[in-house]
Amino acid sequence: MTMKKENWRILTNKEIYASVKKPTIIETITLNRLFWFGHVQRMEGNRIPKRVLYMNLGTTRLRGRPQNRWQDEVREDGRIVGGEGWQEKVHNRDKWKKLLRMARNCCILHMRME
Repeated sequence: MTMKKENWRILTNKEIYASVKKPTIIETITLNRLFWFGHVQRMEGNRIPKRVLYMNLGTTRLRGRPQNRWQDEVREDGRIVGGEGWQEKVHNRDKWKKLLRMARNCCILHMRME
C-alpha cells in the first residue's frame, strides 16, 4: 500500500474570503457604519443621536496629519457604495437598505482592500 503525498499550502485571506463568500470584518464594519448613519439621518432633528452627530465641540485639532473622523469615513464609504447621489438615497429607507444589501452581496467594498 503506497501513500500519496498531498501538497499543503497556506491560503491567503482573499482566497479564504472568496471561498466562504462572506464579507470581511472591514466590510462588515463599513456596512454597519452606513446602516447606522442612515438610521440617524432619518431621525427627527431634536433626537440626541442626530444632535451628537452634528455637534461642534469647538476644540482645535492636534498638529500633524489629521486623523479621520467618523463622518469622514462615512462620507468615503457612502461614495464607494452609493455613487455621487448617495446622501439623497439615505432618506428613503427601502432604497438605502436595498443599496447596502447589494453592496454586501456584490462585493462592492472590495475596491478599498485592493
